[in-house]
Amino acid sequence: MNALTPITASRRADFPGVADWAYLDSAATAQKPQAVIDAIAAAYGPEYATVHRGVYARSATMTERFEAARSTAARFINAASPNEIVFVRGATEAINLVAQTWGMTLKAGDRILLSRLEHHSNIVPWQLLRDRTGIEIDVAPLTADHRIDEVALEAMLTPAHKLVAVAHVSNVLGSVADIARIARAAHAVGAKLLVDGCQAVPRMGVDVQALGADFYAFSGHKLYGPTGIGVLWARGDILSAMPPWQGGGSMIETVTFEKTTYAPSPTRFEAGTPHIVGAVGLAAAMDYVSAIGLDVIDTHERHLAGLARTELRKVNSLRLFGPEDSSGIVSFAMEGVHPHDIGTILDEEGVAIRAGHHCAQPLMDLLGVPATARASFGVYSDESDVDRLLRGIARVKRIFG
Repeated sequence: MNALTPITASRRADFPGVADWAYLDSAATAQKPQAVIDAIAAAYGPEYATVHRGVYARSATMTERFEAARSTAARFINAASPNEIVFVRGATEAINLVAQTWGMTLKAGDRILLSRLEHHSNIVPWQLLRDRTGIEIDVAPLTADHRIDEVALEAMLTPAHKLVAVAHVSNVLGSVADIARIARAAHAVGAKLLVDGCQAVPRMGVDVQALGADFYAFSGHKLYGPTGIGVLWARGDILSAMPPWQGGGSMIETVTFEKTTYAPSPTRFEAGTPHIVGAVGLAAAMDYVSAIGLDVIDTHERHLAGLARTELRKVNSLRLFGPEDSSGIVSFAMEGVHPHDIGTILDEEGVAIRAGHHCAQPLMDLLGVPATARASFGVYSDESDVDRLLRGIARVKRIFG
């Protein structure tokens, strides 16, 4: 495999799970390149050992690889230090971690501001926190082309707001938020900014320092890495002040029945044996996309999404959602056809899409539909996938008249 092959040629050969399949569900979970599969196989096989505890050579080597993965993650998003990287199961756990630690400093009368397009993982943890603390949740609207209305968001912010939590890229619409602008607005009233970066990190370069965020969360499996691993990044001073959220091995300094003292961050947030192989696989995935270039991937996926939107717009009974420059994601609905039926027929044609509410039911309510069909592209996608999608849609029209 040549990780530097131009993306204009199909990279499908790097992905044994794709073959001749038109896999257009990358926003749900990405297929894995052979480089990641090989890294995982080696880490579970001849290289496997526990980390941080063993005094034997292989344990020391695996500990070095695990911590090297943390450094890779820090470089990948330009964190100031690897110690700002906490390994978690995914973005869902990362956001819950913030809600259950930093969030518990909030009190009745404090407010959190979300947006209308958020994934349930960036809604429900804050509702749980509201039920415990009495805080209030506000919701910023969207523009006519389904972006976060940043003007309205800025106008809604008050000194009572302690946190703004938004998606960098919508998992339904592909719309990209101006995170730097939102960060400035949040900080102007003394609020922190948490960013759900799940859909951003696989397809665009992320610099958390330049963005001005305070927390940034993402999952590994959408980034061509394994499931069960993800990253919470937080500014060092914020992370150091946060209490642990789970107790157990590894996250302690000393334990007696009278008192326990805790390890410094990020170790205090990683109780128990970590997902060692997951971290190794995630690092391999980051290396893979970095070798191609995130800007190259972004251009490639935007081209495919734009091509799909142009052709789908010609279908009279089809309604498109999201902005014209959506980032690798195209959601749509067909009059008189449930998205699940679209997905089933496309599957018979060898095309995999997502059909449902995409864990964004409040957004579905705003769009006025119970669900959408969603095609989402990856580094392995090419124009032939768009062609197969269109042929499948034509068959849907024939079947449903």
